[in-house]
Amino acid sequence: MPRSRINGNFIDKTSSIVANILLRIIPTTSGEKKAFTYYRDGMSAQSEGNYAEALQNYYEATRPEIDPYDRSYILYNIGLIHTSNGEHTKALEYYFRALERNPFLPQAFNNMAVICHYVRGEQAILQGDSAIAEAWFDQAAEYWKQAIALTPGNYIEAHNWLKITRRFE
Repeated sequence: MPRSRINGNFIDKTSSIVANILLRIIPTTSGEKKAFTYYRDGMSAQSEGNYAEALQNYYEATRPEIDPYDRSYILYNIGLIHTSNGEHTKALEYYFRALERNPFLPQAFNNMAVICHYVRGEQAILQGDSAIAEAWFDQAAEYWKQAIALTPGNYIEAHNWLKITRRFE
């Protein structure tokens, strides 16, 4: 049974009913409807911490989804799950793929920066390789600059780090 039919609380049930009504009245193709249903089920599973089920739904959603904007959010969410699972290389791949389709996802740039800084850069410091760490920090800075350019006023900590480390131009 699709997840959209088993949501337990009132808000989830109401949202599912409204989404189903919208899917019926808004002119969309059957592929778009199918993609949206999988995406919605993926978000529901992800919010409950059921990452394997969420990934399965997101992968299914990518098959019929042809709109690059909508597809970017599916790919972004796949990246989030890989980040949560500690699969940072896979996460970066999916963030890149999301940005190829929608370059206006500041959250993807931010998440890539976080991986470069806190995972890769900090790990290089712990391994005693300051040159590699600096390269990762520089890469993080580039991603944070892009995120900040898209949403000025957000990512305050990143903005401050860029200033303190003299990486903000």
